[in-house]
Amino acid sequence: MIAMTVKEWHVRIRLSERDDETYAEAELTAAGSSLSVTGRGTARRNPIDRPVPEIGDELAVSRALEDLALRLHDVAADDIVELTGPAEPPPRCS
Repeated sequence: MIAMTVKEWHVRIRLSERDDETYAEAELTAAGSSLSVTGRGTARRNPIDRPVPEIGDELAVSRALEDLALRLHDVAADDIVELTGPAEPPPRCS
């Protein structure tokens, strides 16, 4: 039987509103790790549209999560460059 490892990562979403703008921040933290990545998103209501705050929340959060995903991908790419490849340099030819 193969043992399965379970890890927990948490995303905290904060929303704030000012006038016709909604701001969202999505912060990912990995339990037991120093990993912390934050994405941000905004939404602005067109003055001719009806005020429906839920739509602004949904758009701002979706944009923050998209930004978070891109930033997390960048972290992974940086780790790949830094941490992959041979553990020891190849032997030198004399």
